[in-house]
This record gives sequence, C-alpha cells and structure tokens, in this order.
Amino acid sequence: MSEDFGNNYVVLTDEEGNDKEFEHIDTVEMAGETYMAFIPADLQVDEEAEVVILKVVEEDGDEILASVEDDEEADRVFELVMERVEGMYDEPEEG
Repeated sequence: MSEDFGNNYVVLTDEEGNDKEFEHIDTVEMAGETYMAFIPADLQVDEEAEVVILKVVEEDGDEILASVEDDEEADRVFELVMERVEGMYDEPEEG
C-alpha cells in the first residue's frame, strides 16, 4: 500500500502497519516485471543508503507495491538500479 506524498516521495506502510516516508529513486523493468526503488526520505548524506526494492503487482484490478520475496531477484534488481544511478552521475567530462 502506498500513498502519494508529492513528486518523488511516498509513505509506505510495512506489514506491522508502520508508516515511513521514502523517496522514489528509480523504476526499472526486468523479465517483464516492473520494480520501484526507494530510499528513506530522512537519509543523511553521510549514511549508507538502505534501498528498498518493491515489485508492482496487480491485485483485484489495482496496482500495488509488494515486497520482493526472492533474495536473488531483489539482488538483480538492486544491481540494475545501482548501475543506472551510477550512470546518472558519470557525466562525461568536458574538455
């Protein structure tokens, strides 16, 4: 379950019913599935980012975000997201 919270911010509710604000950093497709990557909105610059990978699934005709249960699947999506994020910061130097 998610609730829109502005441009790139959403409030996600975990299985225990706790709400936490996250920033959406990327959406990727892999093997015909769509995944969204988030980091905590209150992340400090010097903190290691905890990246949350969620899969877009359809339930009763609605698209919802679900946890990725398969660790290998989550790791592959994480690697893809990290490659894309690093690519955004690897601008060619102008000479």
